[in-house]
Amino acid sequence: MPELGTSVFLIPADFGGRHERSGVKNGDERLVVLNSVAESIIDKQRGLSKEWVFPYNGNAMHRMNDSAWKKARVRAAKLWQEENLRPAHPGYLSIRIHDLKHTFGRRLRAAGVTEEDRKALLGHKNGSITSHYSGAELGHLIEAANMVSATDSRGPVLTFLKRKQA
Repeated sequence: MPELGTSVFLIPADFGGRHERSGVKNGDERLVVLNSVAESIIDKQRGLSKEWVFPYNGNAMHRMNDSAWKKARVRAAKLWQEENLRPAHPGYLSIRIHDLKHTFGRRLRAAGVTEEDRKALLGHKNGSITSHYSGAELGHLIEAANMVSATDSRGPVLTFLKRKQA
């Protein structure tokens, strides 16, 4: 969408999934809004196929966690080791596509994105699922806990509870 300065995609409800009869998990079309990093990756793909964004030998890819993804993880870990002169974290070889969604959700929350917007960006109908994907950041929780010690004398008073003695 040139007028918005970015690209967006609408994934049909019946696209993808583990088998031919499945599609988007919640059964709805999924709006995908690209940030600048994702847009730069898509831009590099433009022109490789007239029909598909990520073609493989001229065909559509219907799954992400296949042998190509697994081989890419191995290549990425090897490149990381060459550049950093030490082995990549073991998680490098086992990261799943779904882990990237969790990371996106956590980063959205850390950036202060509202739950409503996180829900839309993650493609959720249910807010509790969104919370699962974007758990609280430890730094934010520490900051929140410290807020109670930063109150002035006009704040709530300390209340002591005592059991009624018989």
